[in-house]
Amino acid sequence: MKKIFVFMMLIGLMFLTGCGKNNAESVFKDLTKKISNLNGYTISGVLEVKNNNNSYTYDVSVSYMAKDKYKVELVNKANNHEQVILRNDDGVFVLTPSLNKSFKFQSDWPYNNSQVYILNSIIDDLNKDNKTTKEEVDGKYVFTSKVNYPNNNKLTSQKVTVTKDLFIEKVEVLNDEGNAEMIFTINNTDYNPTFNETYFEVNSIINTNTKDDNNKSENKEDKKEETTTENKQTCDPEKDENCKKDNNAKPQSNIENHYIVKPITMTMNGQEEEKDTKKVASLEDVVYPLYLPTGTVLKEQEKVSKTDGERVILTFSGDKGFTLVEETASVEKEFTIIPTYGEPGFVNDTVGAITDNSLNWISNGIEYYMVSDVMNTVELLDIANSINVTAVASLK
Repeated sequence: MKKIFVFMMLIGLMFLTGCGKNNAESVFKDLTKKISNLNGYTISGVLEVKNNNNSYTYDVSVSYMAKDKYKVELVNKANNHEQVILRNDDGVFVLTPSLNKSFKFQSDWPYNNSQVYILNSIIDDLNKDNKTTKEEVDGKYVFTSKVNYPNNNKLTSQKVTVTKDLFIEKVEVLNDEGNAEMIFTINNTDYNPTFNETYFEVNSIINTNTKDDNNKSENKEDKKEETTTENKQTCDPEKDENCKKDNNAKPQSNIENHYIVKPITMTMNGQEEEKDTKKVASLEDVVYPLYLPTGTVLKEQEKVSKTDGERVILTFSGDKGFTLVEETASVEKEFTIIPTYGEPGFVNDTVGAITDNSLNWISNGIEYYMVSDVMNTVELLDIANSINVTAVASLK
């Protein structure tokens, strides 16, 4: 009888040990090991960012190759505005294909703070917090930890939902009241992707977009050709001089895929050198912040002309004074890399450049530059995030 009792005890212990392999703690350890040992991955999903009373939604695709190459493609679903954040051996870039330009940063991104769409960052935050909670909820596992968003001290924690087969399904970044202000829902994950040699190079992104534009142009020409062929008469080059000229005409050359490096300039007197750019928007209205610090008022407003558009300079005075410059963005004829000081990060509805006392971003064809010698980054972002694209006053 005693032997039977001991045998049953051993069976019970074995059963408990087997079940324990699937508990939250075990899944957490397995997930950490898996992500840490990956040579690369791709994920795609939808990111929702809540900003005051506004909400912005992005289609997001992320690619990673060990140990230091990242590509994050963001498409704003409201206006189809595309940006690419790229890290490779040459630095960190934020590319805006629609403007044919890129901003180059000397930055530690994505290691300088938490990143809601970078798996390595998510896992690092979970492991750094010795109070990370791990629980099983409805057959999935939820891990909650602190996060580090220095430009938004309201964001304090993340809630990560993981499946039993070690796929991260959702990441929610919560404010100090426990409400989600960023929600990244992951739809597809590949833990064993393959990338070609140029996948993480600037040129590969620009070449891809150039080819897409060329294909669109060719499709338009093909359609045009199809509609005119029936009415087009054939001609003899020997008899018709015009036909001869058409047949001897040289074909148009393809767009060359090259880029130039051009420093960013910001003059306050409206004087600029001639640039190979074209205007993409008309600055017909001034856009004002909906939020201002107590005691801060608009002191001066000045409109100036640029070679390729318009610029308005708004000067706000008070204990929290600042200057806001709005100007028409332009498309470069040649792909241009602009050396930029600061760090890439979300400003309003787009990815911009953030420094200790200034912000620079482009939204809906308008470029914004905000600077203050008395406010910090968090205070500047509060104002910038209140700027509504709905115009409230005319420049005319």
